[in-house]
Amino acid sequence: MKEPTRSRLERIITIALFVTLLFSIAFTIVRMINTPSDIIGGEDVKAKSDYALMLLQCTLGLVVMALPSFIGRRLDLHIPSVMMIFYLLFLYAAIYLGEVRSFYYAIPHWDIILHCFSGFMLGCLSFSFITLLNKWEKIPMTLSPVFVSLFAFCFTLSLGVFWEIYEFAFDGLLKLNMQKFMDANGVAMIGREALQDTMEDLIVDGIGAFAASLAGYISLKYNKGWIEKFQIKRRKSAQ
Repeated sequence: MKEPTRSRLERIITIALFVTLLFSIAFTIVRMINTPSDIIGGEDVKAKSDYALMLLQCTLGLVVMALPSFIGRRLDLHIPSVMMIFYLLFLYAAIYLGEVRSFYYAIPHWDIILHCFSGFMLGCLSFSFITLLNKWEKIPMTLSPVFVSLFAFCFTLSLGVFWEIYEFAFDGLLKLNMQKFMDANGVAMIGREALQDTMEDLIVDGIGAFAASLAGYISLKYNKGWIEKFQIKRRKSAQ
C-alpha cells in the first residue's frame, strides 16, 4: 500500500525541529569545549554538566524524532498527522525550549505543563495499543470501553514511572539535574523539597492520563470519534 502523504504542516515542523536540534548540538559541543571545568553553574552561567545535559537531550531528540516513522514502517502502522504534530511540538517544547533555552527555570511550571501534555498524548497512545490488539484477528478479544480506559490509564502511568527512573539513572551516571533536585545555582534541595519535582511530575502524568482515559471512554461508549483522530492504526494492507 502506498505510504500516506504527510500534511504540509507536519513536514514544516519536522524540518524546523531537525535543524533546530542539529544547530543546538553543534552549539552545545562548542560551549562544552570552551567552558572551564571549574565553572560552577548558576542562573546566568552554565557549567559543563549543564551542556552535557543539553547535548544528551538534543541527541536523544534526533533519535526519537525518527522512531515513529521507523516503527510505522516496521509494523505497517499509520500514525495520524495530528498525533505527529503534537509529538513534534512536544519535543520542541521539552528539549529546545526546556533545556537549551532554559524554560524549565525561566517559565514557572513549564515542566508541569509538559508532563500534563505528555500524559494526555501517552493516554492516546495507550488507547491505540489496546485497540490494535482488540481488532487484530490473530488475538481474538472483545474488550469493554471501561477495561480499555482503565488499561490506558495504568499503561500511561507506567510510562511516566519509567521516565522518572530514566531521569534518576542518568542524573546519577552523568551528574545531571533532569529531576531538578538542584536549583538553578546548583544548590541541592533538602527533604520533601527534593522530592517535589518527581512527585509533581507523576501526579500531573496521572491527571493527563485520566483526561485521556475519560475522553477515550466517552468516545468508545457513545461513538463520538474523539480519540480516533489521535489513534495509530494498522494500514489496510496489513489487516
